[in-house]
Amino acid sequence: MTTRIARIFSAFVFSSLFATSAEAHHAMGGETPTTLYEGLVSGLAHPVIGLDHLAFIVAAGLLAAVAGMSLFAPLLFVAGSLIGVGLHLMLLDLPAAEIIIAASVLAGGWLLARGRAVENQILVFALFLVVGLFHGYAFGEAIVGSEETPLIAYLAGLAAIQSAIALGAYFLVQSRGWAIEAMQPRLAGAAILGVGVTFLAGHLVG
Repeated sequence: MTTRIARIFSAFVFSSLFATSAEAHHAMGGETPTTLYEGLVSGLAHPVIGLDHLAFIVAAGLLAAVAGMSLFAPLLFVAGSLIGVGLHLMLLDLPAAEIIIAASVLAGGWLLARGRAVENQILVFALFLVVGLFHGYAFGEAIVGSEETPLIAYLAGLAAIQSAIALGAYFLVQSRGWAIEAMQPRLAGAAILGVGVTFLAGHLVG
């Protein structure tokens, strides 16, 4: 089991070295969705093809579970991301969004990797909500200019896939009975931390 996790960890970090923030911006080859189907597919794909977004969603689910938090904690991130999309559509500016997203991945990975109890769970709830706004703001770039039908489908897909990933991670921890000190979530946290460092360095240097 430990060997398998180590291999997953290595693959996750290795893949992050070749990931770019552009991958997270469009699931339809850069084209704005124009149909219900395109909006749904774009919403479902967007959080998955962006490794930084995917890493934080997984971290949110894992962290909430190992810290003994309610499953509504990662869902608060999902809610925040939908609000963030709305902010983008309203043409409100969230400065340094990509840097904050990368920093959030780093923070989520660090909280897992350190293997210690979360002292202030309310702070983590607030972190999930605020970080969700920035992730959602980035998601909103893919749907700007779209009509109502693909927009609604996009939001539905976005909410569905993020909830599925976060809750999947949450219930995986619960089914295994992993505590926050367990090796498995700590290794996952180290991998997520590596993704955060890579993206943050890329944004700061680039």
